[in-house]
Amino acid sequence: MKILTRRWWLAAAAAVAVAGSTVGAVVASASSNAAPATPGGLGQASGLLPRTHLTEESAIQVNLSKETVRLPLYPGTAHGQRVWYVLLDASDPGLAHDLGVNYAPKLADIAIGDPAAVQTVTLTNPSPAQNPFGPGVVNFAGAPNFSPTRIAQPGPNGFPLAKFAPGSVAGPGYSPFIRIAGSDVVYNAPIVAVGNGPFDVVHHTNTEDRVLGVHIAGKSKPGQFAESWADLLFVKGFDAGQPIVYLSTDAGQPLTAVLERSTYVPALNNAAFNGGDDFLGSARERLFGFINGQTGAANPQAQGFVHLVKDGFASADASAGNTAMINALRNGGDLLNVFGDFPTLKDPRHADAYSPLWDAQLGLWTPKAVKQGLNKRQIDENVVFNLAATRPDLLTGVNPATGQPTPYGSVGVDINCAVIGFTAHAPTANLAPPAPNSQFPPR
Repeated sequence: MKILTRRWWLAAAAAVAVAGSTVGAVVASASSNAAPATPGGLGQASGLLPRTHLTEESAIQVNLSKETVRLPLYPGTAHGQRVWYVLLDASDPGLAHDLGVNYAPKLADIAIGDPAAVQTVTLTNPSPAQNPFGPGVVNFAGAPNFSPTRIAQPGPNGFPLAKFAPGSVAGPGYSPFIRIAGSDVVYNAPIVAVGNGPFDVVHHTNTEDRVLGVHIAGKSKPGQFAESWADLLFVKGFDAGQPIVYLSTDAGQPLTAVLERSTYVPALNNAAFNGGDDFLGSARERLFGFINGQTGAANPQAQGFVHLVKDGFASADASAGNTAMINALRNGGDLLNVFGDFPTLKDPRHADAYSPLWDAQLGLWTPKAVKQGLNKRQIDENVVFNLAATRPDLLTGVNPATGQPTPYGSVGVDINCAVIGFTAHAPTANLAPPAPNSQFPPR
C-alpha cells in the first residue's frame, strides 16, 4: 500500500518540538465523585477485571495482565468469504440488554447524510438440524482488507509520524455499523478476522491489528454450546475522573486508524456530525486527546500522541508475545484519552448520550503551559472544557489544515471505540461544574 505522509502534522511539529521530552502535566479539580487512590491513576493493573466493573456484559473476560478483552466471536460472510465479527453496541435498549452490549441510542442517527456509514446486512435462517442452538450467519455487504502492512514510523520527535499507512482498510460496502434488513436497530459489529484460519495474530495479515488471539469452536455437543472468541488489545483512558478501558476498532481517517490500530473506514468520516455531540441528529460523542502531553514510561503525568509514539510501542506490531509492549501499555503507555458521556453516569441524560462513535477534540498545550509544567494528565471532560474556555493561553485547539493553534473544538476526526468497563470506581459525575460559556451545552 502506498505510504501516506504526514501533511498537517508537519506543521504541528514545531509546536510539539517545544514540548519534546520535557512536556509536563494537568490542572485538576476537587470532586465529591469517588476517585482512584491517586488522581490520574490507572486503577487495577493486573488479574481479571471483576464482572461488576463491565459495561460490555457479554465480554467473557478482561485480562488486565495481558491487556486484552475476550469477546464472543460470531460468524458471517462477505462476498462468499467467511468473516468473523464481534458485537459491541446496539441502538435499542431491550436488545442491548438481551445481547449484553452497550446501549447507544445515538447510533440511530449515524446514517443521517451519510448512508454508507451503515451497511444493510441479511441474516441466514438455518434449519433446526443445521443449528439447534447458536448464532445465525450475518451476510455482510463488505469486509475489511487486513493484508496491508501497518506502518507507523516515528518522526524526529516521535510524533508527528514520518510515514504511516493503515494495516486494515475497509473494502467496498463495509462499515462496522450494521442494520439487518427489515429492522431499524443499528448495531456496532466490526469484522475482526477473515477466513477459516490459521489466523495471523502477530503481523495481522487476516486479522485486525488489535487481535491477539482467536479461538474457533468446533461443533457443539448435544445439549451444549461451544463458543468462539477473540482476544483483543484494549485501550486505557478516563471518564469523569475515573480510569476506563475500551476497544478501538475503526476510524474515518488513515492517520487515526494507524494510531488506533484500527480499520480505516472512509464512510465514517462523514457520519453525523462534526462538532455535534448533544445536538439534534448527532450520532457522535466527544473525546479529548492531547498532542504534546508529557512523556516518560514511568511518568504519572504522561499522556497524548508524543507519549504514545515514544513510550507505547506505536510502531511495533501488537502481539501477545510482545511482552515489552504489553507491559508498557499496562503501565500507561496508551494515548489515555478523556471520554465524554459514559453508560454508568448517574444522570440518564449523560448515560444515554454515550455513543461508540467519538468526535475528537484535540488539545495543543502552549509553550507557556509546557514551560510552567501545567500540561499535566487530564482525566475529566468538564475540567478540559473549562481549561479550554478560560485558559486559551495554556490549551488551544489544532487546525487540521495547518497544524497551528486554533480555537478549541472538533477537528473532524471520528473513531469507533466501544467502552468495556472501568478499573477503579464507576464514573458517576464530572469532577467540576462547567464554566460559563464553556462548550458544555447550556441547560
